[in-house]
Amino acid sequence: MAINFTEAVNAYQKIASQDTLPSFAGAAEAKSGDFADMLRDATQGAASVLREGEVQSLKAAAGTADLNEVVAAVGKAEMTLQTVVTLRDRVIQAYQEILRMPI
Repeated sequence: MAINFTEAVNAYQKIASQDTLPSFAGAAEAKSGDFADMLRDATQGAASVLREGEVQSLKAAAGTADLNEVVAAVGKAEMTLQTVVTLRDRVIQAYQEILRMPI
């Protein structure tokens, strides 16, 4: 499958212009649940976004995917991964601060 360079650039610019954060399905909807439910829903949502990025990448490798869909899915997956890593780092930082507190 030959990919036109200008189509790829246009697809990336389209995704960048949207400037939206990935949504975690169900994370904001867990109003009556506890923190564990909200965390589980957010984790499942992030995993599904990453899985969709992988599926679209495999379709692109096979030559059966639309370039715009591949770029959108990979962009969402990248933003989701960055968000998850940032949250993980913040949780570890908070835990280390708690450990340093005098008793």
